[in-house]
Amino acid sequence: MASTLGKIALGGLTTTLGAGFATYLFLTDDKDNRWGAVYAQHSLAKTKRNLPTRDEQIKSLQNDSFDVLVIGGGATGAGCALDAVTRGLKTALVEADDFASGTSSRSTKLIHGGVRYLQKAIMQLDIEQYRMVKEALHERASMLQSAPHLAHPLPIMLPVYTWWQVPYYWVGIKMYDIVAGRKTLKSSYLLSKKNALELFPMLRGDKLCGAIVYYDGQQDDARMNLAIALTATRHGATVANHVSVTGLLKEKNSSGKEVVCGVSVKDEITGKKWNVPAKCVINATGPFTDSIRKMDNPEVKTICSPSSGVHITLPGYYSPEQMGLLDPSTSDGRVIFFLPWQKQTIAGTTDLPCDVTHHPKPTEDEILFILEEVKNYLNPDVEVRRGDVLSAWSGIRPLVSDPNKPDTQSLARNHIVHVSDSHLVTIAGGKWTTYRAMAQETIDAAIAACCLKPVHKESQTDGLLLEGAHGWTPTMYIRLVQDFGLECEVAQHLSKSYGDRAFTVAKMAALTGKRWPIIGKKIHPEFPYIDAEIRYGVREYAVTAVDMIARRLRLAFLNVQAAQEALPEIISIMAEELGWSDEEKQKQHKDATIFLQNEMGQNVNRASRDKIPINLSKEEIQLYIKRFQIIDKDRKGYVSINDIRRSLKSLGMKLTDDEIHHLLSDINVTYNGQLELADYLQRDDGKEVPGEELHEILREIDTNMNGQVELDEYLQMMSAIKSGHVAYSRFARMAELEEQKHEKEMLKKKISVERSGGGV
Repeated sequence: MASTLGKIALGGLTTTLGAGFATYLFLTDDKDNRWGAVYAQHSLAKTKRNLPTRDEQIKSLQNDSFDVLVIGGGATGAGCALDAVTRGLKTALVEADDFASGTSSRSTKLIHGGVRYLQKAIMQLDIEQYRMVKEALHERASMLQSAPHLAHPLPIMLPVYTWWQVPYYWVGIKMYDIVAGRKTLKSSYLLSKKNALELFPMLRGDKLCGAIVYYDGQQDDARMNLAIALTATRHGATVANHVSVTGLLKEKNSSGKEVVCGVSVKDEITGKKWNVPAKCVINATGPFTDSIRKMDNPEVKTICSPSSGVHITLPGYYSPEQMGLLDPSTSDGRVIFFLPWQKQTIAGTTDLPCDVTHHPKPTEDEILFILEEVKNYLNPDVEVRRGDVLSAWSGIRPLVSDPNKPDTQSLARNHIVHVSDSHLVTIAGGKWTTYRAMAQETIDAAIAACCLKPVHKESQTDGLLLEGAHGWTPTMYIRLVQDFGLECEVAQHLSKSYGDRAFTVAKMAALTGKRWPIIGKKIHPEFPYIDAEIRYGVREYAVTAVDMIARRLRLAFLNVQAAQEALPEIISIMAEELGWSDEEKQKQHKDATIFLQNEMGQNVNRASRDKIPINLSKEEIQLYIKRFQIIDKDRKGYVSINDIRRSLKSLGMKLTDDEIHHLLSDINVTYNGQLELADYLQRDDGKEVPGEELHEILREIDTNMNGQVELDEYLQMMSAIKSGHVAYSRFARMAELEEQKHEKEMLKKKISVERSGGGV
């Protein structure tokens, strides 16, 4: 009996210990250490160097010589600079425009291994494709750990509409998890139709069989690029934006061979020119790879085949806040992603051959293609309208052929590193996710080709924490709220954009003059960006208004019209920081407006509206003519800025700022995100609507840009609203309210027989 009880006790103890150990392993997630020490060997102490000013960076370029000079401030170029400087090489980087001004800020914002590449690897038994995916999945994990404030895991749903595809896609996605191994973010899973619609309510439900959800990473690409460049300069690299390379310097080496020994540069802000000596020059210019290669050898064959990828931004209600969507097979065989990003929704991308240009523009055909594909996956309650496109942009993907191979006609599937006869090192191709591995391979090639002597032979960047990551935690924003009196949404935004540097930003914020929030004046009421970010952005080397609205803040990508509206305030603060004259402020406003019009989709949005045929009924035309004539009281045949001012003033509403914001939350139906009438009503202090805002109302409908609105322009606008090419118009709203006011006044004039006391 005792023996039996002993066995039972021993068995129970063993079971308890086993269950406890299994529970410990289950609850201890060794993969989720994104805000702890990343890798033991790279938990380096935070560097003590303060960020040098841009003037100090320029002075270093003028006076110093370097082991490595990188041309190009995109993700790959910044990665090369960081890799080189952390190995102990004296490093410089120059960028003709701004950090991430090209392809690196115009991506799909994903950090991914490439599900479709894995599909090809399996179907075609292609070991090269498999290695690409394996490398990218490793780099995905590294990025999420190196900058957890800028990157996070995102679940992406793959809806399935035929039963036989369910096991096909499920096996493929599970293979994605298996290839990632310990680097898997979270395990993929299968959903029933009911559960899929609960997680993604906007999804088309008819014929839906189920869905598969897998995880990839998402990032703020421009700020990630900037963080890499800032980390490089914290470690001692000299980095300068708006410095272009005008030529390569060469000299004969000890064996009499001509080799590259530096570059000639020009400061695009001041116009000054000088030479910068360097033992090794790296060409990391993306789509402009061939222009630098031809500086080295004018006879060299071009290797870059540029391809345009267009994305659009839609309102946030198009997708759940924490769930993306993948269309694995569009009507022409391409892949479309549909992703939540910074409380909006982005969709893309297209893939069409294009010319290399510094100013790529989205086209109407590409925008309509994306909208049509999106429409196929959303239920009928979500009316996909052309007028809901808040911004649109094009990025140039630099597909390259490999000059190291005899057959240079076929495009390389991955990146290529090439060393010319004169020792110019070129890195081209690849993708955002693998920027670090590409940089590592490039610096390895540079060390070998140019006989450099680094302190560390091996790369030091795998797991190296980037700018803002050292003291960041997911709940850090609470300290910002409690310590500084910031609005919670603003604090979360600062935490996710700047990491532990958010405290420095908060210290620059102006008092609001309100009970709450205490500090942090928003530069646009619809977004969490505050005044302090403009001042801090200048310290992050923003020297133009475009630098600020596109890459320090992401306003241009989120809502082109909101960016236009915020420009005067942004330029005013930058002028204080940079000492701009009135003439310079006007130039900055003009340049930024051209950027928004051409590169962020403002013009193509307007052109889409203006070419819509007038499809109004006779009754609708009569109604709109009546409204137009009410505003055009003098019967001039057009509406001027004074008519708009008089009309708004006649509505007689005087609201406090808080009342305006409350009203906006109720009636803010947007025309590409523009604020409604409340913005243009008189304020509590009795001041009239600012002239610039009145001109904004006029410009939205004045298609021929003559400073006045004709009847045909008004009818064109109303027709565009009816067709969905415009979501809403402030002018249309004003005309509607004016008509209502006019009708009330007419009723007052009609005194009834009973009230007048007359009659027979």
